[in-house]
Amino acid sequence: MSKGLARKLFGTDGIRGIAGEPPLDARTIYATGLALGHSLRDHAEPKVILGRDTRESSNWIAATVAAALRETGVRVESAGVVPTPAVAFLAQNRGFDAGVVISASHNPWRDNGIKLFGRDGFKLPDAVEASIEDEILRHAEEASMPELSALPSVEDNAALPEQYIHFLIESVPGLDLKGLRTVADCANGAAAAVAPELFARLGAQIPDNFTLLNVSPNGRNINDGCGAMHPQWVAAEVQKHRAAIGLTFDGDADRCLLAGVRGNVINGDAILLMAARDLQARGMLTGDVVVATTMSNMGLEAALKRSGIRMLRAPVGDRYVLEQMQQNNAALGGEQSGHILFPHLATTGDGLLTALVVLDLVARTGKSVDELTADLKVFPQVIVNVKVREKRPLDSIPAIAERIRAAEEELKDSGRVVIRYSGTEALARVMIEAESEEAMRRHADSIAEAIRSELGV
Repeated sequence: MSKGLARKLFGTDGIRGIAGEPPLDARTIYATGLALGHSLRDHAEPKVILGRDTRESSNWIAATVAAALRETGVRVESAGVVPTPAVAFLAQNRGFDAGVVISASHNPWRDNGIKLFGRDGFKLPDAVEASIEDEILRHAEEASMPELSALPSVEDNAALPEQYIHFLIESVPGLDLKGLRTVADCANGAAAAVAPELFARLGAQIPDNFTLLNVSPNGRNINDGCGAMHPQWVAAEVQKHRAAIGLTFDGDADRCLLAGVRGNVINGDAILLMAARDLQARGMLTGDVVVATTMSNMGLEAALKRSGIRMLRAPVGDRYVLEQMQQNNAALGGEQSGHILFPHLATTGDGLLTALVVLDLVARTGKSVDELTADLKVFPQVIVNVKVREKRPLDSIPAIAERIRAAEEELKDSGRVVIRYSGTEALARVMIEAESEEAMRRHADSIAEAIRSELGV
């Protein structure tokens, strides 16, 4: 999304909110389906691929979107419960004109969301998304829709997830997981529907040497104390099971974090370092450049530089990372949170694909993820999330702007100050990175206190 566009519905990752409440009330959801369908009116016999995560609200939201699309003459096929990147893959490779994912990713179970993809497997261009939003806002109040209880359920096509699994396996030819003791946390989310079959077909001996955890979703336990938002959980399980590596995914499985043999968390920065060096060694890192974000640690930049790799920073959000990757013809990009982009393999971040790429790297080199990232010296970094009632420009509020300036002046070349609003939640994120841990925490607390005082809930 272009940062200059003011949006009321779409954030950096689609429409998101509490299921059943605006903007995810039934009428707005139905209007969203109508608007998407109308945007495809120039396509001959348009068809849309639909996927969802495991939240208890995902079924009725999917049924509402599907009913609205059919009202506009669009054919709808459902892949059922699948990761977000599965829908992107199917949209691009199976002749669909658009893809819709019902998911709120890493958010709690009460939340949900709608993500849209184009026929090329990428998130919709800004102009298309803005046009859809305009129509939703114009017609949400007046759009007539059937009663929720009268909506037919969406029939899932089991062949569609199978095509996604086949793609993942083909992406890592020759990978055999038979001898690698692994723990994988599926967050009771979309990964739980795919991971057991995927890893078994790659030679994993489940549960002997490959332990799958949180694969029993009940509609309300998605991301609940587990998954990529709580990576320390799988890190503890790695030690408990004496595993060589841990994998953890978020609710819609578009991100992946790792755990090392010592029970240490390995985030997206470290994954970028491993992947960048491997691509460079194989002559696949175009321009010796990697795109990270403003949140990536200064230690990553230093480690990449030692390998002759230049790191560019994009604003937070995988769409912004991708935008800068395309501008610089970069072969790798990603976020500290575990969204990793391999454009030679996929159009969007894919947690399962990232896991397979890392497992393949470990298998080919014979080195653990700890060894592959041993020289990554991380600057002390803290992120404080502050709930806000509105998202006013921070530099327009003197009390906040003054404390940000004070932090920037003191830290200068010995740290970084990044203050931003979340694109998917009502939060201000205060990130301070510094050589001095005392200065880091002092400035983070000072700025967070000012934001809480001026804008807090």
